[in-house]
Amino acid sequence: MTTFNWTCPYCNHAQAVGDAKTHANERHESIADLAEGSLSACFFAIGCSNEDCKKLTIIVSVRPDKWNNATHNYDVDCEVEPLFFRRALPSSDAKPQPEYIPQALRDGYYEACLIKDDSPKAAATLARRCLQGMIRDFCNIRKATLDQEIKALHAAIDEGSAPPGVSIESVDAIDHVRRVGNIGAHMEKDINLIIPVDPQEAQSLIGLVELLFEEWYVSREQRKSRLAHIAAISAEKQKAILDGRKGTNANPEDKDISS
Repeated sequence: MTTFNWTCPYCNHAQAVGDAKTHANERHESIADLAEGSLSACFFAIGCSNEDCKKLTIIVSVRPDKWNNATHNYDVDCEVEPLFFRRALPSSDAKPQPEYIPQALRDGYYEACLIKDDSPKAAATLARRCLQGMIRDFCNIRKATLDQEIKALHAAIDEGSAPPGVSIESVDAIDHVRRVGNIGAHMEKDINLIIPVDPQEAQSLIGLVELLFEEWYVSREQRKSRLAHIAAISAEKQKAILDGRKGTNANPEDKDISS
């Protein structure tokens, strides 16, 4: 039995996956004289072990294969890049995000994840727009352009007035995304100049959105929750002290002892 570590894309639950929770199937495409060579269509399914999820993930791919004289079968060549690779379920690799992140930001992030393979340039533009929305919502900075907003955020960091968790490194990274996202957001003066953005590059930009969701919104919520918990403990102890004092004052014998 083989096992591997895996994180469910639906519930984000890390788990060790064994044979009982996986199913794989490969089928050689018996069409002769293909320009792409000998190929197999591959199907791989994983079931989540999380009792609160249990959803199915399906990955499909098209890969080169080779005839194996020993087994009289076609073996998929895993050393070569697949011609096609896509997760069919769920339809994107977006991570579930908490509801306290504004809906518009979550929607932009989910859409960018959904289209990054088919239209990475559009995904980069969506990532750029999402980051601008985060600056406006989380940092309360709103200017005419994203460039001006980034400069204002730089100034806020220098002055010490930026929200907790906002670092100069993250703002510099947002500026890099702005430049890449501009490729899709603005037409070049030379309309014949085409600047490509590949899916891996788009994923890197989306990864920054995920990072800042975590460093800004999730960390702020966790900080609020921890501070509220400490305040609740303090209030409980103060109440216990007050109740204890009331009980002491109501007891005549205690009054005599203290006098």
